[in-house]
Amino acid sequence: MARRPGAVRLAPPSWLTESLRPKAAPIPWAAVARASVALAAPLAVGTATGRPGYGALVSMGALSGVIGDTADAYRMRVFNIAVPQLFGALGILLGTLVYGAGWTAVAVLTAVALVSGMISSIGAVASVSGLLLLLNAVVGAGLRLPSPWWLPSCLLLLGGLVVLGLTLLAWPLRGGTPERSAVAGTYRAVAAFLEATGTPGYDGERQALTRSLNQSYDLLLARRTRRHGRSPALVRLLAQLNAVVPVVEATSAAQLRPRECGPLPPAYPAAVRELAEAVGQGRTGPAPPPWLPDPAGPSTRALVEAIGHAWAVAHEAAPDPYTTADRLGRPAALQVRARRAAHALLLSGASWRYGLRLALCIGAAQILVSVIAVPRSYWVSLTVTFVMKPDFGSVFSRAVLRALGTAAGLLIAAPVLAEVPHGWWDVPVMAALATLVPALSAKGYAFQTAAITPVILLLSDLLNHQGFHLVLPRLYDSLIGCGISLLAGYLLWPESWHTRIGERLADAVADTATYVSLAFTTGPGIDQPARARCRRRLYRDLSAVRSEFQRALTEPPPVGARAEAWWPLVIAVERIVDTTTATRVRVEHGAPAPSPAEVGALTRELTDLADALRSRGPLPEAGPDGVSPDCALARLHHEVRAARAVVSG
Repeated sequence: MARRPGAVRLAPPSWLTESLRPKAAPIPWAAVARASVALAAPLAVGTATGRPGYGALVSMGALSGVIGDTADAYRMRVFNIAVPQLFGALGILLGTLVYGAGWTAVAVLTAVALVSGMISSIGAVASVSGLLLLLNAVVGAGLRLPSPWWLPSCLLLLGGLVVLGLTLLAWPLRGGTPERSAVAGTYRAVAAFLEATGTPGYDGERQALTRSLNQSYDLLLARRTRRHGRSPALVRLLAQLNAVVPVVEATSAAQLRPRECGPLPPAYPAAVRELAEAVGQGRTGPAPPPWLPDPAGPSTRALVEAIGHAWAVAHEAAPDPYTTADRLGRPAALQVRARRAAHALLLSGASWRYGLRLALCIGAAQILVSVIAVPRSYWVSLTVTFVMKPDFGSVFSRAVLRALGTAAGLLIAAPVLAEVPHGWWDVPVMAALATLVPALSAKGYAFQTAAITPVILLLSDLLNHQGFHLVLPRLYDSLIGCGISLLAGYLLWPESWHTRIGERLADAVADTATYVSLAFTTGPGIDQPARARCRRRLYRDLSAVRSEFQRALTEPPPVGARAEAWWPLVIAVERIVDTTTATRVRVEHGAPAPSPAEVGALTRELTDLADALRSRGPLPEAGPDGVSPDCALARLHHEVRAARAVVSG
């Protein structure tokens, strides 16, 4: 039946449906099995020894370890699990010491929230560490835990050790496998990128390749500081990863070929896929080079040379650790990184602002539950802690998704708490519920909340024995916590109503001007490491811009609508970077080189564009064209003018 004219169509807003749409992610079966064992085994031991509360605390520590196990490489997983567990143990200790202390507990938790928010600005591991510090402090201050005062911290650490032990069981057999798999995956992404050249899927494959390159470099460079030169396998992987970068650059050049040329011959991606198999299997030794078509111009000539070089490096048995090119730069020394972290913690305005926002929300939550009788009031502050993580996504959407996810989780928990008797039945129930945590966490925040809620409720019930009566108070407390987060952590801070896309894009455009200058200030055959590092940094920055854009889309109007307006410029800047790389490759392989005047004209236009984005003022008129229609930079000049037209419009 047709809808009547003027009738209102009832449908959820787009920002909500975007947030609730499950992400396409495979189920991590190994993590599912680890979670089931790590959370159920302590309950079995606690039940067998007559100490179910002890088992619940060990399982609570294991839950934190399961949530924090997000890395691939084993050494990074040790770091990602162990460091946050230490902060979590400190948090439960502080909370236990102020349990029942009234306003002293309010002051201590507010101070812990300030510190937690400030250290979260340092990095991903620090963010999880700050989360567990505050989270466990709230639990310790709100629940009566077993005595003596040091016992809960030890039990939580034991739970983290259980997860760490299960995670590292396969290290002797699979050491280095995650890194090798990541590099092989990057080669496969390059092959898909090659296949997409000259097709509408080119941009999507380039973005996927950027994510893969970021992941591979992060895995390798995280280990490189102290092991470079002593680990032949690591040096070899780094050399193989560096060798694929010229293939990526040549592919960008191939994209500039005339449209009538069509996609590249399938021999090119087939050769790169064969390289991926060699890298993934760790094959070494001489191998016959692949057959490739004769080059038909500068772009395909560059591609043939790049694939040939990658083939030689991939099959090289032992690359020289002292001549392996470094495309991103050697990681800074530990002392330098420590000073940078301290500077980011103590002198960064963003660090203090986030710390104060989190402290304000936790302080308001603790004051509210101190003056109003709220049963099991620690859940209010728990909700605030989870929601107030802007580095994990939009505060507004997380508050909404937290409420929806908690409601879904309570539907799962209600029959468990009502019908399952305490004792040995807790073990299989926990084993089943624990599998949902890693399986659903990759689907989105609401799904993760729905999976974690019944687990936490069952564990807290083992400590307090409230049973089915926990369900409705938990829903009320979650709604109160979401309301506090929206009011004190979102609406009171005008910066929450704006996106940072424009600021990030301005930085990316300024770096693009530097990259254009670096790309054409040396003659053919001279490969500047600074140019390669600048290009990788640019694509990483543009990837961050895309992440910020996706986050902004989950905000309610007008923030989401404003974010959409930036999208054409994001695409335009990416095309400028791609075209710069492609033009440089073509110059290296026979195309005419641009003059300094042509390069200077383009860099000035890009610098003016960056200044206009920062100041939000009018874009100055472009000067007289320093680029002729038939020069080497004509295509790049066209892309720069297109970006300026987007801003002017």
